[in-house]
Amino acid sequence: MKKVFVLLSSVVLLSLILTACGPQATPAAPAAAQVVTVVVTQAPSATTTSVPPTVASTPVATIDPSTLAQKGKLEICSDFPYPPMEFYDDSGNPQGSDVEIGNEIATRLGLQTQWVNTVFDTIIEALQSPKCDLIISDMNITADRNKQISFIKYFQAGQSMLAAKGNPQNINSLTDLCGKSAAAESGTTEVDYLQGTGDYKTSGGVTQDCAKAGKPPVNVVIAQKDSDALQQLQSGKVAVYFADSPVTAYYVVQHPDQFQLVGQVVGLAPVGIGLSCGGAKDCTNAPLTALGQAVETALKSMMSDGTYKKILDKWQLSSGVVTLP
Repeated sequence: MKKVFVLLSSVVLLSLILTACGPQATPAAPAAAQVVTVVVTQAPSATTTSVPPTVASTPVATIDPSTLAQKGKLEICSDFPYPPMEFYDDSGNPQGSDVEIGNEIATRLGLQTQWVNTVFDTIIEALQSPKCDLIISDMNITADRNKQISFIKYFQAGQSMLAAKGNPQNINSLTDLCGKSAAAESGTTEVDYLQGTGDYKTSGGVTQDCAKAGKPPVNVVIAQKDSDALQQLQSGKVAVYFADSPVTAYYVVQHPDQFQLVGQVVGLAPVGIGLSCGGAKDCTNAPLTALGQAVETALKSMMSDGTYKKILDKWQLSSGVVTLP
């Protein structure tokens, strides 16, 4: 893949991450969204990449080795590529803000990082299997997901649409998608928002908004990998690609001659590190496991000494900074 280590425009990201609104709920019964599932490239099986450790002189927390998927390593599931949070450079090395945060957490726990490339819509299953110890993959914290796993908040971001340069289908709002096609990655909140499923089931999402306007539903093209969803736009098969706002902004900065942002940012939401909740039937209010507590301690120490903000500043994502109690 092309080298993608180019810093984002802070002005673009500030407007994307901070300008957000939620979907409007309406009482109308919407027509079902049309759904097309597409895999443009074969999704990889879980692959691992080890990162040489820079062991902290004194780990900030102690971890029982028996709680780890592999002794001496912190295995992290993530869905590559999803720049600028996670992607591979020309040499195949993991890069991005999530990668740097995960590596630093491992370092502060005296562990070596091993990144496990995992398809997003099976990433919770991978954690539970367990093929990894935690998830760091720009995952929005939702009620449905929180029932299955525990979360430690570490970022926040909205969602936005990317269109071909010149916006040939004149998409200026989400309801302009009614009767048209939009591509998004399987298992994401973007798909839920378009279809009115998951946490958007009550409000109905864009499907409900189209029904209220007396328009046909969005034709949702679901790709197994986010890069495949983007390819749907590149090949002219959809009106927009719908993803988290830092990602769409990244592609505009990388390819200003190909893409432009359209509409406004919606759905500002917390993003979390996902962890097993220790076998509880509902993880929503379950206390963090010993591993979760250690990860939270490491993250807090990064926030306290400024390392966390330096990482987000480096990737021009400082508008997504959060704090922990």
